[in-house]
Amino acid sequence: MSDTTFPHRPSAAFFDLDRTLISGSSAFVLGIAAWRGKLVPTHQFVRDAVSALDFALTGASDETSMAVRDRILGVVKDVRVDDLVALNADIVPKLMERVRPESRRLIELHRDAGRATYIVSASPIELVEPLAKALGMTAGIGTRSTIRDGVYTGELDGPFCYGPGKVEAMQALAHEQGLELDRCWAYSDSASDLPMLQAVGHPVAVNPDAKLQRHADQEGWPVVEFRKRTKAVIRRTTQAVGAVGLVAGGFAGGMKWARSH
Repeated sequence: MSDTTFPHRPSAAFFDLDRTLISGSSAFVLGIAAWRGKLVPTHQFVRDAVSALDFALTGASDETSMAVRDRILGVVKDVRVDDLVALNADIVPKLMERVRPESRRLIELHRDAGRATYIVSASPIELVEPLAKALGMTAGIGTRSTIRDGVYTGELDGPFCYGPGKVEAMQALAHEQGLELDRCWAYSDSASDLPMLQAVGHPVAVNPDAKLQRHADQEGWPVVEFRKRTKAVIRRTTQAVGAVGLVAGGFAGGMKWARSH
């Protein structure tokens, strides 16, 4: 993973959050915390939970992607910024418990190589940024909502960080930080992140869903398979896609590559 051939060209590693960096859904953790904090009513929480389950089981489409966007924006609509930020005292520790040990090792390896490390997620930036900092990463890239008089309006303030929106946010960051995306890494479990993976020079599929697995096979991308604890497995159709795992040996000690070139 060395950049010694071009020591003056900056690079970075971008990590999807849900079912890649962590097991499960960060938005669901946020929803529970918002419900318990009485920031969202019970009927909205139940509706959002059903939508999240449907998304996990059926995968992404244009329609479901927009539903996810509306769900995330809806959670924060009419909520005071200070009240949402206050939830991080509960949310961040819970998400830290879900961070995969293998992902921590990958972050460390990229950091040791002198690369910036970023979480890229559709979840609100107010959640993504503190988690990134807690992990010792450079920063978080998340969905930004418009704020008026200290209250979220439920409207976007920038790209929705999902699918092509992730690439838009990454390109803006690359321009700002002088990064060269063709020298960067990206990690994800989902075919919905194909735009993000295709935007960098070093894409890696992590416990990929079936569509991403096929694409990785066709392109010769490395595929990292993390072992799974059965009780923590979340299934998308017939494939397990998100449990805390223990990778044998880690990246440096002989990381298991599935169908790498």
